[in-house]
Amino acid sequence: MTHAFDEDDIATRLAAYLDGSPSPFHAVESAAALLADHGFVRVAETEATPSAPGRYLTVRGGSLIAWSTESDLGPATPFRVVGAHTDSPNLRIKPRPDVLRAGWQQLAVEVYGGPLLNSWLDRDLGLSGRVAVRAASGVEPVLLLVDEPILRVSQLAPHLDRTVNTDGLKLNPQQHLVPHWGLGDESADFVGFVAERLAVEREDILGWDLMTHDLTPARRIGRDRDLLASARLDNLATSFAATLALASAVDAGPPSGLVPVIALFDHEEVGSTTERGAHSTFLPATLERIVLSRSGSREDFLRALAGTVIASGDMAHATSPNYADRHEPGHHVRMNGGPVLKVNAQARYATDGLGAAAFRLACEQAGVPVQTFVTRTDLPCGSTVGPMTAALTGATTVDFGAPTLSMHSTREACGVADQAMYAGALAAFLSPA
Repeated sequence: MTHAFDEDDIATRLAAYLDGSPSPFHAVESAAALLADHGFVRVAETEATPSAPGRYLTVRGGSLIAWSTESDLGPATPFRVVGAHTDSPNLRIKPRPDVLRAGWQQLAVEVYGGPLLNSWLDRDLGLSGRVAVRAASGVEPVLLLVDEPILRVSQLAPHLDRTVNTDGLKLNPQQHLVPHWGLGDESADFVGFVAERLAVEREDILGWDLMTHDLTPARRIGRDRDLLASARLDNLATSFAATLALASAVDAGPPSGLVPVIALFDHEEVGSTTERGAHSTFLPATLERIVLSRSGSREDFLRALAGTVIASGDMAHATSPNYADRHEPGHHVRMNGGPVLKVNAQARYATDGLGAAAFRLACEQAGVPVQTFVTRTDLPCGSTVGPMTAALTGATTVDFGAPTLSMHSTREACGVADQAMYAGALAAFLSPA
């Protein structure tokens, strides 16, 4: 069964998803809302996994796993899993953030992941994330979204840095990336600001996972408006495509002979070794609970994993026109040229021949072309959630992505046509013919 998506519709919906998801916590809630519109029921991890056939999702912080057990299948039925991640490089607020320097009120931040640091300069920045608030029952996590230009990291003028255009910009994260948000000789009290925005008492703010985000909205660009520029395309474009693909796959009828799953992980940009990252027990434990909920055994779970295939999605490097020499000459990746298989002999990507075949068949079923990315032999490549999930589950795994320029900038670019093909390929992967 093919799943065709309209390019203009996907671009509009993806832009709204990106704009509404400035933090992993907001991204998960946006995905959960989309799935709820398609009949997915939210289940707390402290509750029993439902045994009745249905559509379900569970959330752990900035991570989400959703699945469908609507088919009348045995407990050892294998899974088809699409993995992605919800976090992006940014500047995160330190525990004691108030800084006073040279008549400026500033907020101390820590660099999260591997951003292009210069892209955070001279931008209107907002504030978003999760706050731990004291409640009658203990602690309540509350989302915070300040979609207003309250923060800015100002660059030094070239008059005071005469070699910036000849020797390049040099930034010390501790010294040069501290955003300012006010004037005066008295501290602005960040905790008080957060408490006021959440309408709670200052002493009830017990902790936070807060970050800055660029306020420039996602928009179509280019002569023919065939590109989309936005923050957080890496990797919310994949999270959106996976969520849409799962909804489309199950709406078309329960996939035969498998249990379709999506897993959107937090913390990929910092190594994934957290309680909700891809290197945690979140995915394997959830998969085992699905088997057990259907009266399966540990043996059934291991049998299910033996037949499982995982597609690990993370955005791929399109060949840059100004730096074409940095790319493998035999594997140029074209924007709006279709999904990209990612291959690496050092296993930084999990793709092997069998995994590649499964993804190629999905693209063939969806009627979309396939490209291949291999990094230059003299350049190291990044990694994804793929190798971790492969190691934790023992499942056949393939790494793939959609072409992207300016990866890890506050403003990345992707192809509009690619996003429709991306969702179509993933829907086919989750419901193979």
